[in-house]
Amino acid sequence: MNGLGEALKSFAVTRWVSRKSRKDFERWQARALRRWLDRDLPLAPFYGKAPRHLGDLPVTDKALLMANFERFNIGGVSARDAWAAASADGRLGELTVGASTGTSGNRGLFVISEAEKYRWLGAILAKAVPDLLWRRQRVAVILPQNTELYDSARQSRRIELGFFDLTLGPESWREALEDFAPTVVIAPPRMLRHFATENFRLAPVRVFSAAETLDPVDRPVIETFFGHKLDQIYMATEGLFAVTCRKGGLHLAEDSVFFEFEPIGDGLVTPLVTAFRRQTQIMARYRMNDLLRLSRAHCRCGSPLRTVDEIVGRMDDAFRLASVHGPILVTPDILRNAVLKADRRIDDFRLIQTVPETVELRLAPDLADDAAQAALAAVCALLASRQAIAAVKLVRAPLSLETTRKLRRVECRLTPEAAP
Repeated sequence: MNGLGEALKSFAVTRWVSRKSRKDFERWQARALRRWLDRDLPLAPFYGKAPRHLGDLPVTDKALLMANFERFNIGGVSARDAWAAASADGRLGELTVGASTGTSGNRGLFVISEAEKYRWLGAILAKAVPDLLWRRQRVAVILPQNTELYDSARQSRRIELGFFDLTLGPESWREALEDFAPTVVIAPPRMLRHFATENFRLAPVRVFSAAETLDPVDRPVIETFFGHKLDQIYMATEGLFAVTCRKGGLHLAEDSVFFEFEPIGDGLVTPLVTAFRRQTQIMARYRMNDLLRLSRAHCRCGSPLRTVDEIVGRMDDAFRLASVHGPILVTPDILRNAVLKADRRIDDFRLIQTVPETVELRLAPDLADDAAQAALAAVCALLASRQAIAAVKLVRAPLSLETTRKLRRVECRLTPEAAP
């Protein structure tokens, strides 16, 4: 089957599955997962044979994968060769290689086949813009790096894709983006907000936040500017994990990924993912670093796929603090909400744990002093309520747009060794 044939098949399967009942979907998913465990997983040297049950497999993570990269892919591609290919044209024979931007300073790699590349295209089109494909769409992707993955979209007659390199800064491509006149925009929320504050000449029919945590403070600014509801694409080096439907539900990609969830506390979970439609690089019971709040309600669209209320942030950015009762963890959503609820005039900030006993609150110089003091008091009160042993330092400094790293309003900069 050629590339576009794979994309069409993937598109059709993705749409067909979304119309099943939850019970029928779970039966379909169980069969697909079992087939993958028996047929594809044993081809990776790390596993070698099929397990009786998925739960018999060990939990994996990025550190284990990168240390044994050639044992997790069926072609025996080494990390060294993959890095070389990712730094060049992203090709390694018939394989496509890509790398993450490394949010936490720890970059990852992926290797996929041509067939998998086009399956990804079919799936994301079926989830993101199925109702728009009756006419040609101009899709602007504003991300830190281009990959061969996007080339599959350029082969479609229905899509004209424009890539705009985030690391070069918007001043270098603003005119080109406006002239491109995209009908669909995919960009990190900080950049979408920048388009709003700088009044970019854009009028897309659909806007997606991607590649960063979408903070509640950014959504109204972006939606007001574009005049549309802001949708999300939850995607990482490890795969496509969730896309917003037309009714506003952020649906997990359970039609290609089997999710297990580890509870963290405060109603949050971190996912273990098994990508049962990937055949080149095997991803089984892989622990993600993300913090999710799952929805208990069914989406109005009728899809059997579960929904996520919020992608809270990364486990890396939970503050690790000492307390009178021992070490405690304070998650990014709780810290973020303490600052934003302190005063309505606060629409940007940085909260950084720099050392085990010190937290730095950065606010813009033009924010009113009483608002800044309210935020400082709110963070101090939160930490006091947890009986944390930590001082909070207020810093007034410009919060400029950064294009070379992901925006993390709440950030833990401790090394594992330094954590209490």
